[in-house]
Formats: sequence, C-alpha cells, structure tokens
Amino acid sequence: MFVCWFVLLQFHRHMRGAAMSLTAAASGFVVFLLSVSVIQGQNGWRVTYTSTQICAIKGSTVDIRCTYTYPSTTKTSKVEKKLWFTKGTDPKPVDLTADPDYEGRVEYLFYNKVCTLRIKDLRKSDSAVYKFRFITKQPEEKYTGKPGVTLSVTDLQMQVIRSQIHQDVTWADVKCLNSCPPDRLTYVWYNNGQKLRTETTSSSVTHKFSPADSYSCAIKGHEEFRSPSVCEFNDTSPSGGVS
Repeated sequence: MFVCWFVLLQFHRHMRGAAMSLTAAASGFVVFLLSVSVIQGQNGWRVTYTSTQICAIKGSTVDIRCTYTYPSTTKTSKVEKKLWFTKGTDPKPVDLTADPDYEGRVEYLFYNKVCTLRIKDLRKSDSAVYKFRFITKQPEEKYTGKPGVTLSVTDLQMQVIRSQIHQDVTWADVKCLNSCPPDRLTYVWYNNGQKLRTETTSSSVTHKFSPADSYSCAIKGHEEFRSPSVCEFNDTSPSGGVS
C-alpha cells in the first residue's frame, strides 16, 4: 500500500491569450476563457463582459472583468455604488462582499469604468452566474449587465481506466479528469513527482508502471495545480495480459 501526497502551490503569471485559451492573471490564476465578449445594453446603458463563460481550477484565483457605460444625458455623472452578485434579483441583489460564502475571498478592483471581480481560493460551490450592477445618485438610474458570466470551478483527478500485468510489468490506461472543455488543453504527466517528457492533447494515456510508482497530471503552463496521485494499479483486464 502506497501513500500519495499532493501539494498544491500558488504561482505568478501575467494574463495572456483570449477566448478559448489558457490564461493566468496573477498569483494562483488558472483560467479558461470559453467565449468572446458580449455587449448588452439599452438606451446608452451598457455592460460589456470580457467573457461570458470561464472555467477555473479549484484553489486558484480568478478575475472576472467587464466595462460599463451610461448616457451622458443622465442627471448625474457620478456612480454611487458598484457591485457583483450571484444571489438575489435586480431590485435586491446580495453584494458579494457581504455574502458570508465569500467572506475574505472576494475583492473589487475598479478603475475608471473597468469593473473587476477577483475571487481567491476558489471552491466548487463558487460555480455560478456572476452579474455586475451599478447605481448612480438618482435611484431610478441603475443597471445590471445581463446575461452575466458563468463561472465553472473544477479540480483535476486521476482515474485508472484499465490496468494490465504482463511479465511482471503493469500497463495502465489513466485519465486526467476535469469538467473544463478540452479545446486547446495540453496535459502534463508526472511519475513519482517527476515530470515526464510526454505531453498530450488527450486527457488519456497509457503508461508502464512499477509497483512503487505514483502518477499525477496537470495542465501545461499551470503545473503547480496537479491532481492527487494515483498509487495503485491492480490488474483489471479480463485476461491479465496485454492484448
């Protein structure tokens, strides 16, 4: 029986890329942008989200961004309140900074008319639709950007699909499980904590193992967020041999 240990490290990387690409924006950022920006508005009131769908890895940090505009004819040019929410409705949204489920993990970064929501130490329960709302000094002058941004939080898990023992050598089909779309992802594989030369665009590979081996996976460019290791490879083939 072998015990596997998995250590998750934060890392520093600047955001690069665009829709359908892996990006990293700051310490611990692992983000998959899944769609291009969407502009939605009416009568000069408008919110533009950088992406409408984001997939990020559990434990990492994500930035959700938008910009907003409103008519120059409005009674006042001063925005009184800006907030992000997932709960409640337009009349009474629950400000994320006051939501106990996000306590100590959310931060608003506002600059001019750029609105950024930062969520740290992501949990699977953070998967939700996030909307931005702003209100001017006049009560009737307020706007919520729709449809919002759908955030999906996933983790990486190793799964042994099938293993076979042949002449005291174990061959195993393993899969790096995650709920993000597979487009343009490259997987990195580890044996006993050491990075293998093999990199694949497929989430499944076949490798040779010895009884003392452990195996884990990560996504290229974000190797600090590895899966827990798989340590046991029992013979699960019908015949016990390699076909």
